[in-house]
Amino acid sequence: MGLHRPSTKPGHKKVWIDLDNSPHVPFFAPIIDELRNRGVSIFITARDCFQVCELADLLNLEYKQIGRHYGRSKILKLAGLCTRSLQLAPTILREKPDLALSHGSRAQLLLSKLLRVPSVVVMDYEFARGLVLMQPRWIMTPECIPDTALKLGEGRVLKYPGIKEDVYVNRFKPDATIKTQLGLTVDDLLVTIRPPANEAHYHNPESDTLFAEVIRFLSDKPNAKVVLLPRNQQQELLIRQSWSDLFASGKIMVPAHAIDGVNLIWYSDLVISGGGTMNREAAALGVPVYSIFRGKIGAVDRYLAASGRLTLLESVDDVRTKIALAKRHWPAEPKRESSGALRKIVDNVLAIVESERPAEECYVQ
Repeated sequence: MGLHRPSTKPGHKKVWIDLDNSPHVPFFAPIIDELRNRGVSIFITARDCFQVCELADLLNLEYKQIGRHYGRSKILKLAGLCTRSLQLAPTILREKPDLALSHGSRAQLLLSKLLRVPSVVVMDYEFARGLVLMQPRWIMTPECIPDTALKLGEGRVLKYPGIKEDVYVNRFKPDATIKTQLGLTVDDLLVTIRPPANEAHYHNPESDTLFAEVIRFLSDKPNAKVVLLPRNQQQELLIRQSWSDLFASGKIMVPAHAIDGVNLIWYSDLVISGGGTMNREAAALGVPVYSIFRGKIGAVDRYLAASGRLTLLESVDDVRTKIALAKRHWPAEPKRESSGALRKIVDNVLAIVESERPAEECYVQ
């Protein structure tokens, strides 16, 4: 196969960003803007799952939709990984990026290995699996994750201050109309809930038990209204079947379309989540937040719990004794305190892309 130079201006570099899960969309949006401001060409691909494409549309990101989710079965996950990597290949061979960047896209990692494209994985959960056979060239993590938790060559682990949610939470603009759009009144106590990721490799069934107890706990609280953010349609259907009376009464509602999750969190009185990103978004905003995640607790969550910004619920008793149901009084704007995470991440990416070989030397001929 003949090779040609990347379609960027002379001296400019091209970075391929793959969005394969919903939290990656708001995280990469400011990074994309800043890299472009510094003269880097960006090419984006997105997987059709978990509202990734809807959120990308909401943030006006230009992307190419490639691949989908294949379910929770390990065999289907493996088949889906190989299928999506093959689906990505023609586009990536044509675009010839100088660097592949993601927050743990396995399809990107596999294809980057095959095509010898230098890769960077930003990660904030040190117990994530799948990087053993597809190790990236570089890993970037929050400073609170110890180097001993990561197995990569010396000098290949880069750090940034704060947490990944600091990258985008500081630039969001509150929109109070969200409560009206959801049919909520000023007297409602808004509880935003994200169910456990029951299709993830790190899922622990104890999280499902805690989720069910949370719903039972809130069901008899008269002014509590739950905005539920299911991870997919199948999960929503199962929850609706289990708690049909609460949906019928309006106690639990699911937004009809993708919404700005950070804005919803800001106007929530408290947040309860079985996943990391929404918990950390709430912690970054100073909103009371409770975690029902029962997998291995990572360094970031331990750091937030130790500082009193996150409460870990570890038992059914914790649900009824630790959750404080109280109306929250919030200012017009969140407190803006930059950790420097965005600047450091972009600086790291620029340093890497300038240190690597030109794209035309990377690809298999």
